[in-house]
Amino acid sequence: MTLIKSISGIRGTIGGKAGDGLTPIDVVKFTAAFGSWVISKADNKRIVIGRDARISGEMVNNLVVGTLQGLGIEVIDLGLSTTPTVEIAVPMEKAAGGIILTASHNPKQWNALKLLNAKGEFISDNDGKEVLEIAENSDFSFAEVDELGQVKKDDTYIQKHIDAILALPLVDVEAIKKANFKVAIDCVNSTGGIFLPPLLKALGVETIYELYCEPNGQFPHNPEPLPENLTEIAKVVQQKGAHLGIVVDPDVDRLCFVNEDGSMFGEEYTLVAVADYVLKNTPGNTVSNLSSTRALRDVTEKAGMRYNAAAVGEVNVVNQMKATNAIIGGEGNGGIIYPESHYGRDALVGIALFLSHLAKFGKPISVLRASYPAYHISKNKITLTPDMDIDALLAKVEEKYQHQPHSTIDGLKIEFEKEWVHLRRSNTEPIIRIYSEAESETIAENLANKIITDIKEILQIN
Repeated sequence: MTLIKSISGIRGTIGGKAGDGLTPIDVVKFTAAFGSWVISKADNKRIVIGRDARISGEMVNNLVVGTLQGLGIEVIDLGLSTTPTVEIAVPMEKAAGGIILTASHNPKQWNALKLLNAKGEFISDNDGKEVLEIAENSDFSFAEVDELGQVKKDDTYIQKHIDAILALPLVDVEAIKKANFKVAIDCVNSTGGIFLPPLLKALGVETIYELYCEPNGQFPHNPEPLPENLTEIAKVVQQKGAHLGIVVDPDVDRLCFVNEDGSMFGEEYTLVAVADYVLKNTPGNTVSNLSSTRALRDVTEKAGMRYNAAAVGEVNVVNQMKATNAIIGGEGNGGIIYPESHYGRDALVGIALFLSHLAKFGKPISVLRASYPAYHISKNKITLTPDMDIDALLAKVEEKYQHQPHSTIDGLKIEFEKEWVHLRRSNTEPIIRIYSEAESETIAENLANKIITDIKEILQIN
């Protein structure tokens, strides 16, 4: 059993002993902590909640609703929803916060509470620490019987979210309709199955081949949208002669595409393509995290604009976007953040912008992919002993490469001509993750191996 308490929320596997997994006791404890924090900060006592379709969702939902009611908080329950839908609902409902019940791309035994502030954005590091401290101290006081919170169920946000997307100036419904796209979708039996078909129809897509759109939480394959998990939709795209395939994760904040020949567009390039479209229509800066492809920087600089990198994590990307007035940003895992809509990863907004781009491009999706710089990312890790001083080790690697452009805002990233390597320590294990990128897979792997050799040499010296 696993329970991970972090500043952005709590996630864990269902079952086991309290404190070892995400048990009902842990759900109540952390919900009470967040609710208490909201009461201490806000003028109103209103929280929006929504959940993905995983099997434990209803049980966790009941516990969260009851706990918030017990604190005297009014609950707006969106039921089966998506992460970005809850994010837009919080400010629309003038709520003081939100809770999304989802473990994102994790397998079915996982669930989590993701915590939002009054803007519908993930809470900050400092806010998260306050919530964890309240939980640790069990510092909550519940309402008396006449002051219990009310619950309102609201199923209107599917349409509200779609309407908000259609209202975006860069979403071109006429162009999409004219393109007459045939689209295959894989929604991994979660809430994408409720949202994608009506969104696509509203965008003018008549022909939709649906895979796993029943929101029953029985994930038919590993729900992370990586190439090895998408073999079935790749076959359907080819067999049906679809123009493209669209894949989302269980809570619909990650997005990737399948080319018309069954090959992968590449989730790293989801953001690149959408940013390219936005930049063609709106001058402005872009942001992604340090572990995302250099292709976004290339596309941004080609448009005469400025790219900035942020530490890994959605909160960090959003903060950097705000600081640099970025018009588009996100993460290389298929996460699109479009401030014109809201500051959160949103696969639904990403679909609408991408289809607008592809429709105007007028050629197959594989040709669009080939129009971008080709990079390959290699992902490696090195396991160290638990007593190892990883920060000191990274400092020695930095010293060795001090004459190369480098960043230490999140581990150590070293840049070469068109290549980079990013070293990040794990928060939970004695591991350094080593991501490298180059114009070929071999060069990327060689670069990672060179850094691993450097680390081993430093360890021998010590």
